[in-house]
Parts: sequence; structure tokens; C-alpha cells
Amino acid sequence: ERISNIGMMGIGEPLDNYDNVIKFLHLVNCEAGLNIGYRHISLSTCGLCDKIDELAKLELPITLSISLHAPDDETRSAIMPVNKSWGVGELLDACREYYRSTERRMSFEYTLIAGKNDSVENAVHLANVLNSHLRSKTETMPIHVNLIPVNEVKESGFKSTGRDAVKRFAAELEKRGIRYCYLDGSTK
Repeated sequence: ERISNIGMMGIGEPLDNYDNVIKFLHLVNCEAGLNIGYRHISLSTCGLCDKIDELAKLELPITLSISLHAPDDETRSAIMPVNKSWGVGELLDACREYYRSTERRMSFEYTLIAGKNDSVENAVHLANVLNSHLRSKTETMPIHVNLIPVNEVKESGFKSTGRDAVKRFAAELEKRGIRYCYLDGSTK
């Protein structure tokens, strides 16, 4: 059966295994391998900025998916410890450079957690941060946010955001020119 797309995610951080990931990308892309075009490959990362910078230098036109989940360092650090090494601003700077090198749109994964990162204020802050870091008068990077209500797991204590709150969050992104996709299939 012909494989048409590859998504690298879910079992650890792909960029923690950078050399093997790059080798894999070259192998699946080459004609003697699976001959899958780079544009049909996506790689999800929590945001290892040094590895994103290295990946940008290779100019491989893969799609990068960034697990962002918060618009500011305080909130993101509480959800994602990697943020203590590379803050939101540094991560978005690395994303801008990646886009400049590859001209590939990135996706920003945003898991909505009730009472943590799902307020209208969080949406406004997210849109403002993305727009200020990734867009300017001379450069308009396409921005796409995947809105994902958290799966409730007893041990985490995280609660899922209700449908109405997701709609309000999405509406604020849309008002500020941010494209989004919501798990229910809504896209704007």
C-alpha cells in the first residue's frame, strides 16, 4: 500500500533524536526509499529552538507543528517544562527563521485547558504575540492554530474547555487574522 503522508509525533520529542530524524527524512524522500515528497511530511516539536535553527539551515520543506499551548512564558512553563529552556519569544523567533528558510507554513498546536489557557484574554494575547513575532509590514507569515480541547486525565487535574469557550477563543483569533482549525472540523 502506498504511503502518501508522514507525521512525526507522539512518542517523545523528534528533535531530541535529531541526527536519526534527518537521516529518516532523507531516506523516505529519496527515490530508492519511499519517494515521499518533503511537503507531505510533518514534524511535531515542543520547541527545541537550537534544533529548529539547525533544521531551518537544511531548507527541507517539511511542515513544522509547534506545540505552543500558551501565549506567555509563565503559563507555558507551568504546562510545558521545556519553556524554561526556550521561552515563547525565542521559540517564535526560531519559527520565523524557519519560515524564512523554507517558506513553509507552520501549525501551532494549542491544547485548551479550562481555567489555564482558554480565556478570551488568552486568545487575544495569543493572537497579539503571534502577529507581533511573525508578521510585519514587509513580511506576512501565514499562521495556523489547531485548537485541541485537552483530554481529561485524572492524574493531570486538567479539565476540558467547553464548546462555547472554544468558539469564543476561536472568534478572537479570527478577529485578529489568525487562521484556526478546531477538532470538530471547523476551519477559518
